Amino acid sequence: MKRSKGFRSKTRHKLQRTKRVGRTNPITRKIQSFEVNDLVHIIIDPSIHRGQPHPRFHGKTGRIVDKMGKSYVVTIKDGKKDKKLIVRPEHLQLQE
Repeated sequence: MKRSKGFRSKTRHKLQRTKRVGRTNPITRKIQSFEVNDLVHIIIDPSIHRGQPHPRFHGKTGRIVDKMGKSYVVTIKDGKKDKKLIVRPEHLQLQE
């Protein structure tokens, strides 16, 4: 038998959410908007599969470069390279 190595493998602890009363997916996270050059944190919401970046980018901070439909193009520094991620706003938080 061969072990699965899917998109969300080895993320049991990383993509956990704490339980809380009320809605688990507040609508305000979905309708938030960002401007170009805003600094944002990539915090993956595991209950929304659409528009998730790869789990290796969970917790990273990047800069909004462009808007693409409902999603945003976020550039981050990964080692020596700049990488562009296409992420939906449910998985982004504005850096204060």
